[in-house]
Amino acid sequence: MKFDWSVQVYWEDTDAGGVVYHSQYLNFMERARTEFLRSLGLMQTTLRDDLGILFVVRDIQIRFKKPAKFDDQLNVKTQLVSVGRSLLAFEQNIYRGDEHLIAAKVDVVCIGSSSFKPVSIPETMVCLLKL
Repeated sequence: MKFDWSVQVYWEDTDAGGVVYHSQYLNFMERARTEFLRSLGLMQTTLRDDLGILFVVRDIQIRFKKPAKFDDQLNVKTQLVSVGRSLLAFEQNIYRGDEHLIAAKVDVVCIGSSSFKPVSIPETMVCLLKL
C-alpha cells in the first residue's frame, strides 16, 4: 500500500543557510503517515477517543542522501510494507523531483491510550490496511 504526500519547505524548517534541519524530516514523515491514515478514513483522534489506541514510533532508521533547501517542493512517499499484530512497518522516502534525498524505515506500534502498552491493531483497521 503506497501513499504520496507533498510538502513545501518553509524558512522555519531550515537553518540560517537555508538547509532543512535533520530533525525536520521526521516531522515531514510523521505528517505523511498521518495523512496516509486519513486517506483511509482513519482519524488519529477517532482512534484515540473511540478505540482507545495510539500509534507511536518504536524504531526508525534514516539515511540522509542529499539536503533539501528553503522553498523546495518535496514528495514524501510512504509505503506500508507489513502489518503485524501490533506493528506497522513503513518505508518512507523523500524526493525533490527525481532526486532521492531521504530513505527511512519506520516501525510504528499500536498502544492502549491509557496503558501505553502494546495492544492488537483492531481487525477492522487491519482489513483496511491489507487492501
